[in-house]
Amino acid sequence: MRQASLQQPIVAGLVASLVGFTSSFAVVLAGLKAVGATDDQAASGLLALSVVFGLGMIGLGLVTRSPVTLAWSTPGAALLVSTGPVEGGWPAAVGAFVLTGVLLALTGVVPLLGRLAASIPVPLAQAMLAGVLLQLCLAPFTALAETPAAIGPVIVVWLLAMRWAPRWAVPLALVAALAAIAVSVWSSGARIASADLVPRVEVTSPTLTVAAVVGIAVPLTIVTMASQNVPGVAVMRTFGFAVPWRGAMLTTGIGTSLAAFLGGHAMNLAALSAALAAGEEAGERSRRWIAAVTAGGSYLLLALVSGALVAVTAAAPPGVVETVAGLALLATFATSIVGALSASSSRTGAIVTFLVAASGVQVLGVGAAFWALVLGLLVRMTIERRAPENGEEGPDGQDERP
Repeated sequence: MRQASLQQPIVAGLVASLVGFTSSFAVVLAGLKAVGATDDQAASGLLALSVVFGLGMIGLGLVTRSPVTLAWSTPGAALLVSTGPVEGGWPAAVGAFVLTGVLLALTGVVPLLGRLAASIPVPLAQAMLAGVLLQLCLAPFTALAETPAAIGPVIVVWLLAMRWAPRWAVPLALVAALAAIAVSVWSSGARIASADLVPRVEVTSPTLTVAAVVGIAVPLTIVTMASQNVPGVAVMRTFGFAVPWRGAMLTTGIGTSLAAFLGGHAMNLAALSAALAAGEEAGERSRRWIAAVTAGGSYLLLALVSGALVAVTAAAPPGVVETVAGLALLATFATSIVGALSASSSRTGAIVTFLVAASGVQVLGVGAAFWALVLGLLVRMTIERRAPENGEEGPDGQDERP
């Protein structure tokens, strides 16, 4: 009986880590490279994030006996793709990542900052995220038109999996993509050096520029809070668990800052993984924390393949990696669009925010995500009637809820 009671949370934790890692690492790599990381620096960032939030999950699970799961900020990585290089290059981006970690940690210990982060209207935050995701979500279909032989099988596998095994749709699409890469490498006669398959660490000395702070740190913090931390708490509540808010924010904030020196962008509470680790599939309620600890240990093992994944994806035909990333973000994009337009009183501001974020325009060296939020707030304050909206209440600094 005891063996059976342990088997369920262990299996749930393994599934949570495998689904979480394989369905979104391509987005993380794309985001880090977009703001200036080399292949080695991107591999180092993937390794650092996997190790740090893996250890964070183990620590939180053992201390709180609660199935608290963590993840890298996938929407945040998509934000980096839309932002692109900033003034100061990769060191400035790393400086922005360090600052993001500080801001996330402060939301856990300073109630005023938590309320300030939550005061961003939910429709505008969702609209900004949807605009950021648009180009990545278009990638599978633009790539299909350009290289149908490589992209077609990936999309077909994803569609079939969405019908029969939706949880595994993106991981199975990744398998199809890896097969396409293998065929491309074999047919071209190219070789991947064995040294490139080894995990590697690249330390970057951070710098701070105004463009990186305003264009990366501020929107990255907002996106991470609005699209990851708040939903993560909501998912946990649906299964009757209270997230230790202060401890979770300190863990993710400090972890983000530490991982940043090695190239990691941001970590946060998980949402999908939370549902897998805290739900009925994880067995007895009192033992579900084991699922989170198992997931954390699995991420430590998955970190070992970070170098190999970067080496393999670097050899991919054009559009293959972007296709996997876009497919992984379709559900998030749909949720963001619905959230942005659900309240009729704020649709004008939300549409303005979405369009500016999707435009990719840069002004004064600052990316579109920041200006989208600024213009959306201006529209909201000037032409829209203020009305209470669900979800605008947020962090109050208490341990039991954000």
